[in-house]
Amino acid sequence: MNIGLISHDSKKELMQNFCIAYKNILSKHNLFATGNTGRLIEDVTNLNLRKFIPGQLGGSRQMCAQIEVNEIDAVIFLRDPLDEGEGNQDYLQINRLCDLNSIPIATNIAAAEILILAIDRGDLNWRNLYR
Repeated sequence: MNIGLISHDSKKELMQNFCIAYKNILSKHNLFATGNTGRLIEDVTNLNLRKFIPGQLGGSRQMCAQIEVNEIDAVIFLRDPLDEGEGNQDYLQINRLCDLNSIPIATNIAAAEILILAIDRGDLNWRNLYR
């Protein structure tokens, strides 16, 4: 599976902790991340990720491009719901593209845990046929 990992600045430490906790599951998949999030994940987990440029510099748009062509199977976007900055438009675009392509997206830690465990059980293997 191709899994996209994104986090707003206030959620980066939470993303690191999530990736530490689920490193064994994540290591079985292809991981894609925006630049700063990816670097921080690599620092604490040694997981191999394909890193785009930082989100605010266009990394979110690079992730959108991968989602748009159906190359991402699941997205974990730990976002700050109180952040009303520029990143909000990126979130809306990522969410819209995931909906258009039937790609599951988790935007908080509870949903992220459900999603990663479903991936590990094989519940999303249908994505291999969908692509």
